Amino acid sequence: MNTRRALIASFSAAVSALALLSMSGATAQAKDLKIGFSQVTLQSPFYVQLKTGAEAAAKASGDTLVFLDANGDVTKQNNDIQDLITQGVDAMIINPVNPDAVGPSLDAAAAAGIPVITVDRPVNGGKVAAHVGRDNKAMGKLVGEAVVAKLKAAGVTGAKIIEIQGDAGGAVMMDRRDGFHDAIKASDAKIVEGPYAEYIRANAVTAMQDLLQANSDVKVVYAHNDDMALGALQVLKENNRNDVFVAGVDGLSEALNAMGPNGQFIATALNDPQYLGDVTIQVAREAAAKKPVPKFVDAGSVLVTADTVSKVPHAGLFAEYRPTVLNK
Repeated sequence: MNTRRALIASFSAAVSALALLSMSGATAQAKDLKIGFSQVTLQSPFYVQLKTGAEAAAKASGDTLVFLDANGDVTKQNNDIQDLITQGVDAMIINPVNPDAVGPSLDAAAAAGIPVITVDRPVNGGKVAAHVGRDNKAMGKLVGEAVVAKLKAAGVTGAKIIEIQGDAGGAVMMDRRDGFHDAIKASDAKIVEGPYAEYIRANAVTAMQDLLQANSDVKVVYAHNDDMALGALQVLKENNRNDVFVAGVDGLSEALNAMGPNGQFIATALNDPQYLGDVTIQVAREAAAKKPVPKFVDAGSVLVTADTVSKVPHAGLFAEYRPTVLNK
C-alpha cells in the first residue's frame, strides 16, 4: 500500500508540474491572442494592404484580429479604442488619425494593462510599447537624391518642382517633405509646395489640374505617395506633358510599371504594407507576452529607379521588400 500511495503521489506531482509548465509556456508564447487594430482609414490602397498583412499574420499564428476602421474620424477612433479595451484585447495596434488626439485613449489602455503598438504613424505622448514603421525622412531623401541625379543627367538647371503633400500636420507627411527638401538643397531646383491631397489619387488629380495651369514651367512632380504621384502623372499625360518627371513614395506596383528607359515615373521608395502588417502583429504578440520590444521597429525600405526596377518583385499591388527586422 505504501508503494501504491507513493506512486500515486509521484504521478500527481508530475501532472501538477506538467500543468504548471504548460501554463508557463502558454504565457511565454502568448497563444490564441485577441489583438485589436484601430486603423486610420481604408480610403488608401496602402492601408487596405496593411490590414491584409496583419490579418494574414494573425491567422497564421492562430490569433484573432479585431479590426476597426476610424474612416479618418478622430472621435470615432477614440470610441473604437474604448470598444477594444472593453472587449479585453491582449494587445492593441493603432494607426492614429491625429498624433495628438488619442492620448486619453492610450492612457485608458495602459490602465487596463493592454500594450499599445503604433504602426505607420507615431503618436505624440501616451504610453506606447513600440512603434512599427519606416524612416520616412530617409525615404523622402532617397527620392530627392534620385530627382537631383535625374535632373543633372538630363542637363536641366533651375528646375521647378511641384510637391503634392499628404495630410496637414501628419508626421509621415512632415518627414517625407523634410527628407526630400534636404536632398533638393544640394541643387538649384526650386520647390512649389502644393495642397494636401490626403494621399488620395482623385484629390491629387484635381490638385494637379490647377497646379499645372499655374506652373506651366514645371519639370518635376514629387508626391508624398505613389497613388497621388500617379494621379499627377495622369493629368500630365492628358495634357501631353511628357517632359515632366514624376516621383513618389511607397512602391505601388503601378508606379514601378510606369518606370523604364523612357518612362516619366523616375523614383519611389519601397514601403511594403503587407510586410508592415506582418511585423506589427509579431511585435504585438511579443508585447502581449510581456517580452521586451524595441521602441522603434524599422520595417526597412530601399530606393527603386528605372535602373533597378527589374530586380524588384512587384506582381502584387505593392512591390515586395521584406528584410529580417526582428530577432527570431
